[in-house]
Amino acid sequence: MFWFIASTVGAAIMATSMIFLRLKAAKKPASVKKIILPPLFMSTGAFMFLFPVFQISWYQVIEAFSVGVICSIFLIKTSKFQIRDQAIYLIPSKAFAFILFGLLLFRIVIKLVIGSHISLGETSGMFFLLAFGMILNWRLAMLYKYLQLAKQLNSTYNKNTSL
Repeated sequence: MFWFIASTVGAAIMATSMIFLRLKAAKKPASVKKIILPPLFMSTGAFMFLFPVFQISWYQVIEAFSVGVICSIFLIKTSKFQIRDQAIYLIPSKAFAFILFGLLLFRIVIKLVIGSHISLGETSGMFFLLAFGMILNWRLAMLYKYLQLAKQLNSTYNKNTSL
């Protein structure tokens, strides 16, 4: 029970910090680096699977990653960019905080359901893959949206400079 409470409190702290980071990030222009680095840094957590306690079946890998991809849809829908002052900015969404805490609640319920059937290590591995599937899919969608706007910004800039 201690690990359940500790991991839930930790996830709530991370969700809260994500809200503040997102609000702070909206004040500075977005960049490809800022979009792709978080999943890249998170991918190092996959080293956990080198240890037998965290190893899960391929079915569980696909299941956890797929749930993460489905959950990312909510984040993708609330991540929008705009061109302002010849730069691309992420627009802060009022729904982002509610979605993050909703996803946290969803993960807690899933953890309660599957945590009683599989070990703590397997649960940890599955939730890492769920989170990774969510952030990877979300960031790839953000990168696509960003690159579309960057292309639009460059074509507008090129038109204005050639006149």
